[in-house]
Amino acid sequence: MTESSQPGERAGRGMLIAAWVIGLALLTWVFGLWEERKDNPNMNPESYSSQGVSEVVLRRNRSGHYVASGHINNEEAVFLLDTGATDVVVSQDLADRAGLEAGARQQAQTANGRIQVRATRLDRLQLGSIELRNVSASINPSMGGDKVLLGMSALGQVEFSQQGDQLTLRYIE
Repeated sequence: MTESSQPGERAGRGMLIAAWVIGLALLTWVFGLWEERKDNPNMNPESYSSQGVSEVVLRRNRSGHYVASGHINNEEAVFLLDTGATDVVVSQDLADRAGLEAGARQQAQTANGRIQVRATRLDRLQLGSIELRNVSASINPSMGGDKVLLGMSALGQVEFSQQGDQLTLRYIE
């Protein structure tokens, strides 16, 4: 028998290739989680709630922004805090999943110029232990995914203070 025709050699090579493929897939997955954590260090924001006061402590991401995971009408969302935005701004995809009604057409001024948005209201916006109800918002059909600009229609209802790379949001019910 030649070396290349020994029983089980073909199966052994297949197992080795499968192990390499699985190993590379796991490394890709772990690296993706690591990258996502750097972009959103607040996937599970640090929250406190006591006697009608809720606090959420956020950490800045590597770009210097405050990004945090939360919910709109029980749908997962990723908030980018934006004190320069008048409203909370959601994508059309998220608006559809969250059951948001598109109201009156409005013009909005963005860094990229004027765009047309639709007015809406959020029944429930949750960021950690902070829960806001009946929040004014806009649907931006040109935005994609689960990203949400968390503007002053929500942030105006909370106190916030920054110290170092931490931002503390405080809501008094």
